[in-house]
Amino acid sequence: MATAQTRTLSRIMMAPAVIVLLIWMIVPLVMTLWFSFQNYSLINPMMTGFAGWANYVYVIGDPSFIQSLLNTLILVGGVLLITIIGGTLLALLLDQPVWGQGLLRIIVISPFFVMPPVAALIWKNGFMHPGYGMLAHLWKFFGLQPIDWFNQYPLFSVIVIVAWQWLPFATLILLTALQSLSEEQREAAEMDGANALNRFYYIIMPHMARAINDCDPDPDHLPARHLRRNPRHHRRRPRLCLHQHRLPGVPYRHFE
Repeated sequence: MATAQTRTLSRIMMAPAVIVLLIWMIVPLVMTLWFSFQNYSLINPMMTGFAGWANYVYVIGDPSFIQSLLNTLILVGGVLLITIIGGTLLALLLDQPVWGQGLLRIIVISPFFVMPPVAALIWKNGFMHPGYGMLAHLWKFFGLQPIDWFNQYPLFSVIVIVAWQWLPFATLILLTALQSLSEEQREAAEMDGANALNRFYYIIMPHMARAINDCDPDPDHLPARHLRRNPRHHRRRPRLCLHQHRLPGVPYRHFE
């Protein structure tokens, strides 16, 4: 158990990085808020002055504001759905002992190092162009009419591009969470007769959920006496009882 001295020392050692990170985040935020209340134009930099709430009133009163807000919500929801589901599947795949695992991981995370403008141009001209894109050639091979993605499905095209670039990040986070899972739990589940689907639903998925949402305490890191005082943790996340001293009261019927 960490003592008060070691906790203080750890805070002191982390302080420089935390301060730099706060400055890195707060300074752009403060500048953004400052310019939002100013009369500022990139075309005419000499036009300055305090605008008050006029900029916000102008934006909210714009007829396209509601549609822009809806498009943003669809974009965020679509990207999150693709990255979480795709990242989980890729993490499960990369966790398997296959030949060339290191090279495969590098290939999977490579889109994360591509700059957003470059990624947009690659997808626009290399994949989604209706004349010479790879998808257009694929459509022609099957005798179909090529699709002009950015003209017919602009929002879907942007969601695919953004999700493609952020999918490696989600994969790394989920793969790290998956590799932190104790192998003893998986082996105990196999010995108790749990199939692959049950192992994923009752063991792997609750464990990986901490990487997606770390707000809810997990019974794996709580002592048994805390679980006995708080039985709601069991009802919220049913699991295989692998160690009676850690997860008491979870029945085996989940795997029948």
